[in-house]
Amino acid sequence: MLLSLLVLNVFIMFCSWLLVTYNRRAGLVDVAWSFNIALNVIIAAWVMETAPLLVRMFLGIASGIWFLRLTWHLLRRYANETQEDTRYANMRRAMGDYQHLGFLAFFMFQAGLVVLFSYPMLELLNIPAQQWNDWTPLTVLVAGIIMLLALIGESVADQQLFRFKLNPQNTGKTMDRGLWKYSRHPNYFFEWLHWFAYPVLGLAAGVYGLWLYPLLMWLFLYYITGIPFSEQQALANRGDNYKDYQQRTSMFIPWPPKE
Repeated sequence: MLLSLLVLNVFIMFCSWLLVTYNRRAGLVDVAWSFNIALNVIIAAWVMETAPLLVRMFLGIASGIWFLRLTWHLLRRYANETQEDTRYANMRRAMGDYQHLGFLAFFMFQAGLVVLFSYPMLELLNIPAQQWNDWTPLTVLVAGIIMLLALIGESVADQQLFRFKLNPQNTGKTMDRGLWKYSRHPNYFFEWLHWFAYPVLGLAAGVYGLWLYPLLMWLFLYYITGIPFSEQQALANRGDNYKDYQQRTSMFIPWPPKE
């Protein structure tokens, strides 16, 4: 199953790379990444009959909805961009004459990351039914509550920022309303919260290694791909306006702003 999903991921990423080679807008990789995870989870939940039906249904539906919503949001953002995302434009300039091969390698690397971030769901789906204890319905309920809170929070944050950016009067301004009043990156916070659902669910099967994933996601968001780049770009584009926002607003965890 893992090998089959990896082949599917590579195929979708390769097709995405071909399109990006034509339109020179590499942000499509984010859309393909999220869509691949959704496909991985839904297919695995449908085909793998090892775990209890309740667990399979929960992961197939809840995780499927989570990543399909993210795919839709990223696709909507991609469709409204008038030029290539700054991250990938910088990569394109850095790779120069080798950008086509460079982006091919990058897209294939993302196919591997799809497997990495699909692993918690695939691991849970591969646990035999007899290993799950009587607490399974309760852990499914708790995991479902976590997933629902994260889905509502990230959906609201994404929609608020999307509508803010659509208004030309907000050019050069910082979004500091709604959830963005309490966190500079509420979307990342709720993304992080979502990953707690899987280790909680794993408690009913005696699986504890999945607690690594909230930590891994926090490291990615806090130090690597998320917050550092977003903050750098915001300071470059909005200067003192964003510095003022930084001084009074929590970076990650939603918290009442400073006066």
